[in-house]
Order: sequence, then C-alpha cells, then structure tokens
Amino acid sequence: MNAPLPTTLRFDIQGLATAITHSHASDALRCQFTPQQWEILAGYMQPFAMQPGQVLIEQGSTDQTLYFIESGTLSVHYEDDKGRIRLALVAAGTVIGEGAFFSRMPRNATVQASNASKIWCLTALRFKELANRHSPIALELSLAMGGVLAKRLYNRPKRVAVT
Repeated sequence: MNAPLPTTLRFDIQGLATAITHSHASDALRCQFTPQQWEILAGYMQPFAMQPGQVLIEQGSTDQTLYFIESGTLSVHYEDDKGRIRLALVAAGTVIGEGAFFSRMPRNATVQASNASKIWCLTALRFKELANRHSPIALELSLAMGGVLAKRLYNRPKRVAVT
C-alpha cells in the first residue's frame, strides 16, 4: 500500500487543512479546526504517497482505516454480483473509507490512485485514542465524516464512493 517517498516530497498537516478548506467537491470534508487542532490530529495520522494505479482499498477487505486525500485523485470501482462496474472519482479535500470506518463491515469497493497522491490515514484504534484524549477534535471529525457519508448516500453516482 505505501509507496516509497521521494526525498523531495514533504508532508505537513497544513497542506491537508488547506486542501480541505479550498475543496469545492460536493462531498468535501468540512472540518472547523484551528491550526493547533490540526497539529494534534496529525499526531494520530500517518501520511504516505501513492503512485498512479496503486491500490489503496480492496473490495471485501476488513480494515477500518480512514483515508484523507491531501492531493491527487482516487478512483473507486465497485463490481456487483452480475459483473457490472460502477465508478466514482474522489479528489483532494475529502475522505475515503468512512463506510467501513463507521460500520465495521467489509469494504464494498476497490480504491486506487488515478494519479500521484498524498494521503493521510487514521486507523480506528488511533481514532479511539484521539477520542479519549481530545474528544472535541474527535467529535468534530465524526460530524464532518457523517456529513460526507450523508452527501454520498444522497447523490446516487457518489454512493459507490462509500467504502
């Protein structure tokens, strides 16, 4: 899953904060964090880079990791039992993986990088630690993720992006 990081690639949580703040996507993550709160959240997350075509999530897998997209675009592919494939694109400033994160059910789609991307991940265990130590941040993040989930479920073409 994790690609080797080029020496020129730098990760700074403010890059993710900027991507979220400036995203115009209908399913953008809407968090109202201060720079200090972003820094606290960064301590619970792991950044990594993805190369085009690299798979982030496989349909049927059971992990509960949440992925925040700082830059790049991810494609979501869902194949039903009749072999039909549906596709959605998810861009910088949003999150992917909220379905399994909340439901603890297997992933219902495969997600891969469409182009070079910067991703931040938050595991369910690290989120629980965040909730215990910084509950206002965890609550704001939960509300924002719920908003993304609701928008995707309401928008039929974006439903496939609920992974």
